[in-house]
Amino acid sequence: MEFRKPKNKDQRAREHLLPNEVERLIAAAQSMGRHSLRDSTLILLSFRHGLRVGEAVALTWDCVDFAGASIYISRLKNGKPATHPLKGVEIQALQRLQTEYPDSRYVFTNERGGKLTTSAVRKIVTRAGEIARIRNCHPHQLRHACGYFLASKGFDTRAIQDYLGHRSILHTVRYTELAPDRFKDFWQD
Repeated sequence: MEFRKPKNKDQRAREHLLPNEVERLIAAAQSMGRHSLRDSTLILLSFRHGLRVGEAVALTWDCVDFAGASIYISRLKNGKPATHPLKGVEIQALQRLQTEYPDSRYVFTNERGGKLTTSAVRKIVTRAGEIARIRNCHPHQLRHACGYFLASKGFDTRAIQDYLGHRSILHTVRYTELAPDRFKDFWQD
């Protein structure tokens, strides 16, 4: 008998995490042992910049501009690269991470100083999800969480498209379609 992976909709009601779930995931990662700074920073940046797993593991220190408070994101899947601003909490975490792993070319490094594998990232996020009591948690939910968060804040769909590196707006409208503010004026009590 052939094993078939269950469909996502059969495992969870939605494919994105809510902001409070992301916070719980980061807090869980902060409690996970000697690589807690790396793991929590990985989750924070994946959420804030809508990173795919492959994009996160490929980040190198030369993409981070501390003086300019920005980070260059090279997108996969034929996505458009972009330079994103870095905020205070991200800069502090990255500076601490660079101090902790000074000899690595990669932002998110393994025990030997090389880049983390995508498999390792999946395990980190899954483990943090278990600690945070978030069922069936996976890294791509952080990218979706970024898109839904920006849409729920009312940001322009074209700006979200560019931020996430989508070539086609059809990949971006999924976030605005579920934004709760779309329906806020339907009923007046």
